[in-house]
Amino acid sequence: MPLSMTGQAMPLLDIGANLTHESFHHDLDAVLQRAQAHGVMRMVVTGASREGSEHALALAKAHPGTLFATAGVHPHHALDYDDATDAALRELALQPQVRAVGETGLDYNRNYSPREVQLRVFERQLRIAAELQMPLFLHQRDAHADFVALLRRWRDRVPAAVVHCFTDTGEALADYLALDCHIGITGWICDERRGIHLRELVRTIPANRLMIETDAPYLLPRTVRPPPSHRRNEPMYLKHICEEIARDRGESAEVTAANSTATAEAFFGLA
Repeated sequence: MPLSMTGQAMPLLDIGANLTHESFHHDLDAVLQRAQAHGVMRMVVTGASREGSEHALALAKAHPGTLFATAGVHPHHALDYDDATDAALRELALQPQVRAVGETGLDYNRNYSPREVQLRVFERQLRIAAELQMPLFLHQRDAHADFVALLRRWRDRVPAAVVHCFTDTGEALADYLALDCHIGITGWICDERRGIHLRELVRTIPANRLMIETDAPYLLPRTVRPPPSHRRNEPMYLKHICEEIARDRGESAEVTAANSTATAEAFFGLA
């Protein structure tokens, strides 16, 4: 794990972990213990549906100071979004453990919800973030043009926004940085098959805009050796992402850890 000059573990902050996922139901306490043993002292639990956001808040309340939460509806679940959901998200967002609105955005890869519905639901959540002055935790897949067009209309009304699990092109990255967005990098960068382009792009992200995340239980870094037989990703593996980013940026893992943690603290108001 990243070490300071004194040999102590540098504290890491995982900005996106789906700890409400059923695969964590049987051993969450052990998962959190392993994370902290590997320097991951705090984690933001992603809310991706009304029920999931409520669960994320409950986990954050049960683990104060270690877990925090987001509250939102992922585009996959946009068809489930109604006025009651909107009201529930607003109530959840007022809880001190909830630090961002999302996961929200557009996903044209799967289209589990019609695109026009995704756009409408995304804008409703943009409005929540603007009215409550909360950061945005954003998802975009195969929908960059519509996504950035809508985000551009709202960006000056929200205090901050992170495009989580960024895997897109240099052109997309330039668009997000021009909108003063933060960028979340996952274990995708550790994939020698699909993540090569990220190793170049990550060098261009300003340190005060770069954050790291596991997106657990998904996207297990391929640099984990030996890989766990169950293939489940968990926050303890954040160090592998930090180390890969540091190598690609030409800096020490200590610097990457310190900068990404400080950036996340500022973004989520955790300092």
